[in-house]
Amino acid sequence: MADQAFVTLATNDNYARGAMVLGKSLRKHNTTKKLVALIGPQVSEPSQSVLKRIYDEVRVVDVLDSGDTAHLAMMKRPELGVTFTKLHCWTLTHYSKCVFMDADTMVLSNIDELFDREELSAAPDPGWPDCFNSGVFVFRPSVETHGKLLQYCTEHGSFDGGDQGILNGFFSNWATADISKHLPFIYNLSSIAIYTYLPAFKQYGGNAKVVHFLGKTKPWDYTFDPKTKQISGSEQDAATHPTFLLNWWTLYSGDVVPMLHEEYGEQPFHSGCVEFQHSETVTFESEQGESRSSHAHAQASQSQQMSSEERKQKWEQGQADYLGMDSFDNIQRKLDTFLK
Repeated sequence: MADQAFVTLATNDNYARGAMVLGKSLRKHNTTKKLVALIGPQVSEPSQSVLKRIYDEVRVVDVLDSGDTAHLAMMKRPELGVTFTKLHCWTLTHYSKCVFMDADTMVLSNIDELFDREELSAAPDPGWPDCFNSGVFVFRPSVETHGKLLQYCTEHGSFDGGDQGILNGFFSNWATADISKHLPFIYNLSSIAIYTYLPAFKQYGGNAKVVHFLGKTKPWDYTFDPKTKQISGSEQDAATHPTFLLNWWTLYSGDVVPMLHEEYGEQPFHSGCVEFQHSETVTFESEQGESRSSHAHAQASQSQQMSSEERKQKWEQGQADYLGMDSFDNIQRKLDTFLK
């Protein structure tokens, strides 16, 4: 339908690349909806040009130049700048219903059925399931709702410092009012949750429709060798399941990088795709899961000497040794011993 759209936000070139992969993944899975990208003024011209080739509408939004209401709200709560920018999605009133998706998400199958849901439909957050995760949500654009959200921002702020705190505060009855607004977790599968409840991932993970690369390190922070299909990055950053990370890089290197080359022309840019060089980094291999370098092995042996209390603290801080002692395979072996 022409009046329904998937919407995302990119405030810089890195998130723009995430938005490119998201848009391409939606196209590859034959969405019938419009695609809209809200972008910040910091996004470069070449990146804007690529986004315009993927999305039906690309709109530059700057909260400091968005009218009196948003401007005044920003002055009172300058720490919520990116949040105010995200709330611009409610101003897209030429659409009757939209699905917002963070630029660090990727679609694994067609999800047009989300438009059968009502505002505000979202999946539970893995860290606190009575809150919804704001990486994927169904909403109805409305100038009135936008104004009320800005007012809520100025009066209450955000309990987590970002848009998720704002939206959960504003749509405060999500947890209890209407179960039909609770999206199944497969529509917003976080890589972090894979490791915290591995049996559920093994049971249901194959049905995932959207993967969300939560956490500080994003897919574009790694490097990729298109010839060997190997991904490398710092070991402590590797909190993402290798298969999903490889899917992201395969789509990015195959469909997005050629478009970036066309738009940049002779101008050099960093694509993240490099010839693989053996170094003290972690390497993911497409067929054999995780393959660790000697440095990673050394780190793993160190982690084995860590006390249980230290390991617990690391987990609570989101710093589990995903490629060492707390790897996917090691957790599985541990669970198998308990389940036998």
